[in-house]
Amino acid sequence: MRSTGKLHLGNYVGALENWVRMQDEHECFFCVADWHALTTDYADTSQVKQNSLEVLLDWLAAGLDPKRCTMFIQSHVPQHAELHLLLSMITPLGWLERVPTYKEQQENITGRDLSTYGFLGYPVLMTSDILMYKGDFVPVGEDQAAHVELTREIARRFNNFYCGKGKPVFPEPKTELTRSPKLPGTDGRKMSKSYGNTIMLTDPEPVVRQKLKTMVTDPARVRRTDPGDPDKCPVGDLHKVFSTPETLAKVYEGCRSAGIGCIECKGWAADAMVQVLNPIQERRARFSESDVKDMLEDGSNRARVRAEQTMEQVRAAMQLTPPKAQ
Repeated sequence: MRSTGKLHLGNYVGALENWVRMQDEHECFFCVADWHALTTDYADTSQVKQNSLEVLLDWLAAGLDPKRCTMFIQSHVPQHAELHLLLSMITPLGWLERVPTYKEQQENITGRDLSTYGFLGYPVLMTSDILMYKGDFVPVGEDQAAHVELTREIARRFNNFYCGKGKPVFPEPKTELTRSPKLPGTDGRKMSKSYGNTIMLTDPEPVVRQKLKTMVTDPARVRRTDPGDPDKCPVGDLHKVFSTPETLAKVYEGCRSAGIGCIECKGWAADAMVQVLNPIQERRARFSESDVKDMLEDGSNRARVRAEQTMEQVRAAMQLTPPKAQ
């Protein structure tokens, strides 16, 4: 995850919830991507370090355990930059220009110049993050699936160029989609800090309820007596993720018959979301920034060892001179 500060519910259901489960099923590497944050926040780097710590605190609050997975800061493992450079040499420009989020973010993120080399090439850096640890699966939301497919293409191209008929250096990772790939924000678009439509994991209950009160709903419900359709309503999408089957049934019946109003429906959604957020916020309060820094140092050390093993294979395949030992 990019180090852009505290996380929101979209981060949780789109990836983090799945990560917590996966740490008991696989050997997992989780990267706080501070270099990726620079692709859009390059003009002001004053908050990147603090934002990285906030991300780690939210990871721990959600249930990631440094004894069961490796968590590290991207820039603390310089091999990522080396692999990014080498892979950029073989990545066609057209592959990057067709990545869906490239044009989408340029259209939706205003006030920043995104016509930079770093922004265009960030999927290659993401590819490096994945291939460095030879991941078999990448747990992402649906909006990131195109990036994983690009990773597969770059891995295949590298292996074809440099491995011949020998053993490939890189596997072609598969996408592991989460149960809720896209969570709507308060304006109906995908929840994103870039859009200012988030519910944060650290938001107290009154803030959650106030944000939901302003959330857009089914446009067909102009008046209280108008029937609606939860399948066409962003609040209905929230219920599908967080509410019990019993509550969801009440939402469908009440909305379609105009038996309930949008305010009542939003209140039920808030009830369900608070049930998820409360234990996360309680766990977060147990950790200090000092705890996080110690965990990061240990995780980054472990990541560097694995990364250098990969880079030795990459340099050998490309017939590059290995760096001299310090």
